[in-house]
Amino acid sequence: MFEMVHEAFNFQGFHGEEEDLVNEHPGGDADELPYLYNEPSREACNFHDLLDDGEQELYPGCSKFSKLSFLVRLYHIKSMCGVSDKAFRKILELLAEAFEHARIPSTVHDAKKVIRKLGLAYKKIDACPNDCMLYQGSDEELTKYKRCGTSRWKHKTKKNSRVRINMVVKKNGKPQAAKILHYFPLIPRVQRLYMYSKTAIDMLWYKRGPNSDGMYRHPRDAEAWKSFDRRYPDFSGDPRSGRLALASDGFNPFGNMSLKYSI
Repeated sequence: MFEMVHEAFNFQGFHGEEEDLVNEHPGGDADELPYLYNEPSREACNFHDLLDDGEQELYPGCSKFSKLSFLVRLYHIKSMCGVSDKAFRKILELLAEAFEHARIPSTVHDAKKVIRKLGLAYKKIDACPNDCMLYQGSDEELTKYKRCGTSRWKHKTKKNSRVRINMVVKKNGKPQAAKILHYFPLIPRVQRLYMYSKTAIDMLWYKRGPNSDGMYRHPRDAEAWKSFDRRYPDFSGDPRSGRLALASDGFNPFGNMSLKYSI
């Protein structure tokens, strides 16, 4: 667990050749890559908090689990088995009651606060049921799609029928969205690819890997990649400037995911 936290934040930076590559392009990176600099940051605070949790025994005399490793294992089971927050809260309460001296979060909120520090969080954004818009930014407070008028909320239906009743489904007094997009922030995940020693080497392979026989082994060997490099030399000159292919899962803005030949 101690190694996992160090790999996740990598405050010691790169070593050897990787360090030289980073130092070649120091300008303008303080905001995007705060873990490479000495100024106090939110990442530094999270790092030290996780180190503390990783060094604390789950209970006095326990050598197999730390506070952090036990919570990560527990949360992994929750995610893999689809355990609801309500059931997870009950489990935490039972564990805290049965093992009084164990360092176990008493609420789901406290557990999620620790998990978020590992960079595993995501954001929920309400989406139009017809996949034509997201309720965010200036549209965040809308209750229906501004063009087709489709309601943002889930409505009750008649028993054994698809006919909707003009009654919004609510949970804890709040209306439930008809469709939700789970957004995983891109920048932290790209940062992690360079912060983890094993994936950092893979991310830089396209600049180092030889291609002596002219065979296509990587997109960088194609003319499209080379054309992009010629057009944007500043971007392509930095070996950390990896190309990304973005995918949409569940949000279908062009209505072609249900076709026989889809993207």
